[in-house]
Amino acid sequence: MNPRNKNFIIGLVIIVVAVLIMQVLTKKQSAPPEILYSDFLQSVQQGQVMNVAITGSRINGQRIDGSNFSLTAPRDPGLISVLRKNNVNITVRPDSGSPWYVTIFLHWGPFILIIAVWVFLLRRMQGGGNRLFSLGKSRARRVDEKARRHTFADVAGVEEAKEDLVEIIDFLKDPSKFRKLGGKIPTGVLMVGPPGTGKTLLAKAVAGEANVPFFTISGSEFVEMFVGVGASRVRDLFEEGRKNAPCILFIDEIDAVGRHRGAGLGSGHDEREQTLNQLLVEMDGFDTSEGVIVIAATNRVDVLDPALLRPGRFDRTVMVPLPDMRGREQILGIHGAKVKLSPTADLAVIAKGSPGFSGADLRNLINEAALYAARQNKSAVELSDLEFARDKVMMGPERRSMLMTEAEKRSTAYHEAGHALVGALLPKADPVHKVTIVPRGSALGMTSFLPREELHFHDREYLIARIMVAMGGRAAEEVVFGQITTGGSNDIQEATDTARKMVTQWGMSEKIGPITLGSGAEQHFLGRDIGLEREYGEDTADLVDQEVERILNSSYAKAKELLVKNVEHLHHLAKRLIENETVAGDELQALLNPA
Repeated sequence: MNPRNKNFIIGLVIIVVAVLIMQVLTKKQSAPPEILYSDFLQSVQQGQVMNVAITGSRINGQRIDGSNFSLTAPRDPGLISVLRKNNVNITVRPDSGSPWYVTIFLHWGPFILIIAVWVFLLRRMQGGGNRLFSLGKSRARRVDEKARRHTFADVAGVEEAKEDLVEIIDFLKDPSKFRKLGGKIPTGVLMVGPPGTGKTLLAKAVAGEANVPFFTISGSEFVEMFVGVGASRVRDLFEEGRKNAPCILFIDEIDAVGRHRGAGLGSGHDEREQTLNQLLVEMDGFDTSEGVIVIAATNRVDVLDPALLRPGRFDRTVMVPLPDMRGREQILGIHGAKVKLSPTADLAVIAKGSPGFSGADLRNLINEAALYAARQNKSAVELSDLEFARDKVMMGPERRSMLMTEAEKRSTAYHEAGHALVGALLPKADPVHKVTIVPRGSALGMTSFLPREELHFHDREYLIARIMVAMGGRAAEEVVFGQITTGGSNDIQEATDTARKMVTQWGMSEKIGPITLGSGAEQHFLGRDIGLEREYGEDTADLVDQEVERILNSSYAKAKELLVKNVEHLHHLAKRLIENETVAGDELQALLNPA
C-alpha cells in the first residue's frame, strides 16, 4: 500500500475512535445513578416517585425531590398496576433493540463517510495530501543535478541544430559577453522535427553543457478540467524559473496547449485558450537578463498559434530533421558503444540501409540486435544481428510459425522475385539488398533496397523506376500464373501515391504542367483527413485522375514487358527463394550475370 494512503486510513480510524470515545464519556457523565429494583418498588409504594419512562427493560425515573435514577427491570406483569395505584406518571417508549455503538454509528457514520470520500477524491486528484489545495501549482519536474548530465557528446546527426544552440549555452555561462555589446539572447527557442529525432535530448544537452537547472513539463500538463488552472500553472512555472535563474524551462509537445486560437468549435473562454493567452503574456514580458531560457519542442508547428512564433516569444526556430546517412552512422556509434559489437559489425552498412530512421528507431535497432544476439548465445553482436533487427524495426517480427500452402509460398516467391528482378534490371532503381519470403508483420515477403547515395531530390526517371519496381510483383504474377492476387495491394497504394504527387505536387505531367494542385491546408480542429481544401475544379480533377492512371498503366506495362524478356531469370530467382527463403543482393547479381 502507498505510504500516503496508509497514513490517511490510520488518521481516519483515529478520528472515528476519538468521536466514539467522546460519545461514551459524555453519555457516562450525564447518565443517572443505577438503583436496585427492590429499592425502586419501595420508593414507589412510599409515594416518592413522580415520573417514569419505560424503554424495554430499562426504566428512567424522577423522584418528587427532582433527583433522577435508572435501573433494569425484570418482567413483572404487576408493575404497571403498582405504578398507577401510586399515581406515578408513566411514559412508554419503543425499544430500538440496537446497542449504543450502533446508534452512534447510525447518527455519525454518514457524516464521517462523506468527509472521508471528499478528502480521498481530493488526494487522488492532487496526488498527495500535501498538495490538497494546490491545483494551480506547476507540474514541472526538475532534473536531478546528481543524475548523469547529458552533453552534446550524447547527441549526433543534428550538427546544425547543435550550432544554433551554442549561443544559448554561451549566454547561460557568460551573459556579460552579450550584454556589453547590447545584444539580447532569444527569449525562447522552438525545436521542430519529426518524432524521435532527439528534441528532448537536445534540450537536456543544452542544460548539461551550461550546467544550469533544467525544468521539464509537457504541454498537456497545463490543462485541467477546472477553469483557470492552466493559466495559474503557467504563472507558477515562470515564477519557479525566476527563483532558480539561470535555468532552462522545457515545454515538450507544446502543440497540446499552443494551437491556433479560434480554430476550434468552442468559445474564446475555452480553458486551453486561456492557458495559451497566459503563456503569451508571460513570454512577452519575460526579461532574458534574468537568465531564464524557454525551450519548446513540437512535431506539429503548422498548428501553432502565430502569436507564439513572433519575435519576442519564440525568437528562434531550430529544425531537428531526420538524420542523413552520416548522421545515422554517428547515432549508431553512440548507441553501439553501449553494447558489445563484433569487429565484423559494419555500422556504415546498417546506416546506409536505414533511410528514414530517427534516432529513437536506431537506438531501438541496436537494442533489438543485442537481444537477438543474446538469444542466439553469441558473445558479440554481429552484422547479421543488426540486419535482423533493422528488418524487424522496418517490417515487424518474423512469423516463421505462419502456415503457408505450397501455392501461397510459390506465389509469394514469384511476387518478390518480380520486385527484385525489375529493380536489378533498371539502371535508375536502387540496388537490391535482400529478397525474402519469410513473413514479417502483415507482409508475406519483402524486397529491400540499398540506395547508392542518399539523395534529397529525385528526377522523373527515378520515380518511374520506383513505380515499376512496385508494380513488378503484380506483373510477375500475371506473367507466370496468368492471374493476380490481393498480395499487391500495398504496392499499388505506394505506386499510386508516387504518381499522384508527380502530377499534383512535383509538376511532372506534360498535360497539367508545373503547377501545384491543392495547398493541403487543413482545418486544424477537424483533423488531418477532414476539411482539406481543394483549389481546383472538376475538369482539372478529371485530368489529374487521367494522368495518374496513364503513369500507372504505362509503368505496369513496361515492368511486365521487362519480366517477359527475362522470364528465365524470374524462374531461377523464384526457385532459389522457394529453396532458401532468402536471397542476398550479390546472389541476385550472380544469377543475372553468371561468370
